[in-house]
Amino acid sequence: MQSITADLPVLTITALVPLTGALLLWVLPPLRARARAVGLLFSVAALAAGVWALTLFDLDAGGTVQLAQTRAWIPSLGVSWALGVNGLGLAMVLLTVFLTPLVLLASWGEVAAERQGLFTILVLVLESLVVILFSARDVFVFYVCFEAMLVPVYFLIGRFGGPDRRRAALKFLLYSLAGGLVMLVGVVALFVYGPGGETNYLIDSLAAGLSASTGASRWIFVSFLVAFAIKAPMVPVHTWLPDTAEQATPGTSVLLIGVLDKIGTYGMIALVLPLFPQVTTWAAPVVIVLALVGIVYGGLAAIGQDNLYRLIAYTSISHFGFMVLGIFIGNEVAATGAMVYMVAHGLSIAGLFLVTGFMARRTGTVAIRELGGLARVMPLVAGTFLVSGLASIALPGLSGFVPEWMVLTGTFSESVVVGLIALAGVVIAAVYLLLPYQRVFTGAPAPERVGSPDLDGRERLVLVPVIAAMLVLGLAPAVLTGVLDPVGAQVAEVSGAAPAADSPEPAPAPTVTEGNPQ
Repeated sequence: MQSITADLPVLTITALVPLTGALLLWVLPPLRARARAVGLLFSVAALAAGVWALTLFDLDAGGTVQLAQTRAWIPSLGVSWALGVNGLGLAMVLLTVFLTPLVLLASWGEVAAERQGLFTILVLVLESLVVILFSARDVFVFYVCFEAMLVPVYFLIGRFGGPDRRRAALKFLLYSLAGGLVMLVGVVALFVYGPGGETNYLIDSLAAGLSASTGASRWIFVSFLVAFAIKAPMVPVHTWLPDTAEQATPGTSVLLIGVLDKIGTYGMIALVLPLFPQVTTWAAPVVIVLALVGIVYGGLAAIGQDNLYRLIAYTSISHFGFMVLGIFIGNEVAATGAMVYMVAHGLSIAGLFLVTGFMARRTGTVAIRELGGLARVMPLVAGTFLVSGLASIALPGLSGFVPEWMVLTGTFSESVVVGLIALAGVVIAAVYLLLPYQRVFTGAPAPERVGSPDLDGRERLVLVPVIAAMLVLGLAPAVLTGVLDPVGAQVAEVSGAAPAADSPEPAPAPTVTEGNPQ
C-alpha cells in the first residue's frame, strides 16, 4: 500500500477547526450566549475543510493512503503525529463533518439555551477527536483519541439525556473503559514486539516489522478485537447500546451510533487486518458466527421493542452484524459492501433518530403503544421516518440497498449456508420496520394529537440533506463503491487468505511515495 504526502496538513486542519471553536467557547464565556451560531459556524468550517480534503484526494487511487503527514511526537516511545486517509478513512471523515452541523442545528430544539454552550463544546471536541481517529496512522495516537472521546460522550449522555441518563452514561463508560483497558494491553505489546525506533507505532512500520510469535499475535489480536467489538457493537458485548440510545438525546445518538460506533468496524479494517493477517483468517470463523448472531438477534430484539429509540438501536446491532460479516467473509464484493454499509447506515440512522426526536417533542413520548394515526396530522414526519426506515432495510433506490446486496452476494459466493442465515436478517428487517410504522403512523389519530404541528423550517433544513444523501448513494452508488473497491480488495486479500500453520509472517513493507496526487 502506497502513501502520498500532502503539502498542507489538511487533515490536521480539519481536526483543529472544531477544536478551536470549542476552545473559544470555553475560554470566552460571553460567546456561550451565541453558542448555537458559533458551533454551527465552526462545524460548517470543518465541513468545508473536509470538502477541501476531498478535492485533494485522488479518487482513482482509493486504496492508497493520501494526504499523509508524519511528524515525530514522542521519539523515545516511537510515537509519531501521523495522519493520512485511504478511501474508507476519507469517507468516514466526510460522514463525520457532514452530520455534525446537522446535529447542532437539530439540538436548537432539544437542548435548553442556557445549556447549549456546554453541549456545543462537547460536540465540537468529539468531532475533532473522531476526525483524528479516522485519519490516524499511528496506533498510539489512535489509542489516545479512542480513550479521550469517552469524556465528551459520557457528558453528552449524562448531562443532556433522559431521566435515567446517569445510569446509561455509566454503563456506556464502563463498557468502553473495559474495552480500552484490554486494548491497552495490545498497545503495550506492540511496543515490545514492534520494529523499534522513532516510528515504532506507525501502522506501516508494525505491518512490516512485527516480530511476535503466533501465540503472542493471537493475544494481541484479541485485545484489539474485543475493544472494537464493544464499540461496534457485537453480541454479546452490545447491551450498553439500547440503554444509551433510550436515554441520550437524538443528536447524541446520531453521533454515537451513526459515526462513533463505526470506529469499531473501521479499526478492524485499518488496524487488525493489516497487523495480524494470518491471525485474522484463524479467527474469522468465530467472528462470522458472532456477526450472524448479531444480524438475527438484533432484528428479533427490535421487533419486541415498544420504545422507538431502543428499536432503532437494536436494528443497528443487526446492521453492524452485516458490516462485520462483510469484513471477515473473505470476499472483495462483500468487503466493499461492508464499507459502503458504514456510510449508508450513518445516513439512515441519522434520519431515524432525528425525525423520531422531532416527533417526540410534539407527542411527549416514543412509546409505540401510546401512538397511532400520526401520518394524518404529521405527514412530513411520517414520510421522513418511512424513507429513512426503508433506506435502513435496503429498499432499492435508497442508500442501504447496494451495500446490503453486495454483502449478501459476496457472502453467498463464499458460503451458501452463511448467506442464507444472513438473508433471514433481511426478512426480519421488513417486520421490525413496517410493523411499528403501521402502529405509529396509520389509522385514526388520538383526539389529543389532532392539530399537532408538522416539521418546521429548521427541522426540514436538518432532514433534507440527509434524505438527499440517501438518494444520491442509492441512485449513484458508484461515487462511493469506485473509491472503496481497492480497499475492499485489500481487505479480502487478508481475510480470505488461507490460515498459516506456522508463525505469521509480517506483511510486506509499504511503498512510500512523496508528492501530491495527480
